[in-house]
Amino acid sequence: MRDLVRKNAWFFIAAVTAALVLRIVFILYFSSVVNDSFIYGDIAKNWLRHGLYGVTTPEGITPTYIRLPGYPIFLALVWTVFGLEHYRAVLILQVFIDLGTCLLCASMAFRLLGERAAKAAFLLAALCPFFANYTAAALTETLEIFFTALALDAVLRALSSGAVSSWIVCGAACGVAISLRPDGAILPFVIVLYVGWRIIFPKYGNTTREKFLRAAIVVGVLAILPLIPWTLRNWRVFHRFQPLAPRYANEEGEFVPMGFNHWTKTWIADYVSVEEVYWAVPGTEIDVDKLPSRAFDGPQQREVTAALISDYNSFLHMTPALDNRFDFLAQERTREHPLRTHVELPILRILDMWLRPRTEMLPSDTRWWEFDDEPKWSALAVGLGVIGLFYFVSGLAGWLIARPLAGSGLLLLFVLLRSAFLGTLENPEPRYTLEMYPVLIIFAAAALAWRRPQIEEV
Repeated sequence: MRDLVRKNAWFFIAAVTAALVLRIVFILYFSSVVNDSFIYGDIAKNWLRHGLYGVTTPEGITPTYIRLPGYPIFLALVWTVFGLEHYRAVLILQVFIDLGTCLLCASMAFRLLGERAAKAAFLLAALCPFFANYTAAALTETLEIFFTALALDAVLRALSSGAVSSWIVCGAACGVAISLRPDGAILPFVIVLYVGWRIIFPKYGNTTREKFLRAAIVVGVLAILPLIPWTLRNWRVFHRFQPLAPRYANEEGEFVPMGFNHWTKTWIADYVSVEEVYWAVPGTEIDVDKLPSRAFDGPQQREVTAALISDYNSFLHMTPALDNRFDFLAQERTREHPLRTHVELPILRILDMWLRPRTEMLPSDTRWWEFDDEPKWSALAVGLGVIGLFYFVSGLAGWLIARPLAGSGLLLLFVLLRSAFLGTLENPEPRYTLEMYPVLIIFAAAALAWRRPQIEEV
């Protein structure tokens, strides 16, 4: 890669300049410090000021485990240098971390496909508005994408060179990814699964089997290593085995309306319903007219659903009794249409996360297709939708070119298993697919470069 950058210095200078301009525009005009940002920030402040990993409540600072420590550590390190709550410094640093992601995408493409693909991958990553958008958000996405790309790059390096140091880097990157987000655990799972396949079906005999066995141990141990002190802390403080953050980010003993969640999974297929219904509970009224027709199996069920929503709207609170009624309705709908609940809707949620215009952090109306927004924001939504479709279609086309290459099976497996996991969620948020964008960019670069040199594994 160093030789490639030296030989194409002006190309990379121009691409980096464009990448910086794009990200600075997002920071200047669309920076986002949202509720989740303040939760992470509150934990980081309490950690710095009081040495307590907790959130501020009316009763004081309360220990918590609703967020993993990776991002609060990052905020604490930045704020130690630049001052407390200096979110602008966080966003600027995320810009340079994201440029690192661009280099990692180029490195993977170079390893698999050669120089032309490496340049194409760098340009695709540098000009990706979805990466740029989240550098301007005080959230985990930018760091999670970087460490995902670092782990995958290390795997490809290890497959081509056999270096133990590359497996060590891979395992360490996986450990950081898990410390940032619970779903980061999918990454080492996929890598160990792929390595396990190579152990069972070795390509070059027992020597390769032994190397892959050592690799699986190294990656597995290093991936879970950061979770050990976190798990021990949670056991000591809460007397609870909690190696990751809870699925619903709930505090100890906090009520989770699982019946309501089960009901939403019987009809939610797109992000707009997440904003209008799923996130509304508790505290905000639900407009039954905003529910799509698939939320009702006939007029009678619509009446039952409207009554449940009316009862919730009366108090804007989900009681256990009301939650049980939602659960009964969910069971009835699932029993009558099991394929819809367990197959059709998960597929639709996956497609929505991949293909909808990624405007969730922008001023554009979530119901972009109704074109009731200001023309500039409607145009932005359509433009981002076209760009997202370009990346997706190019990635599919490029996979057909890259699939015979060593390591491409691992990349595809990561995309397939993570997408399948996302289909099980009731809240299809487009940001959840961003960790797979480095893989999409590599495959898209294959389509744009239209070359596939043969690279063998050791």
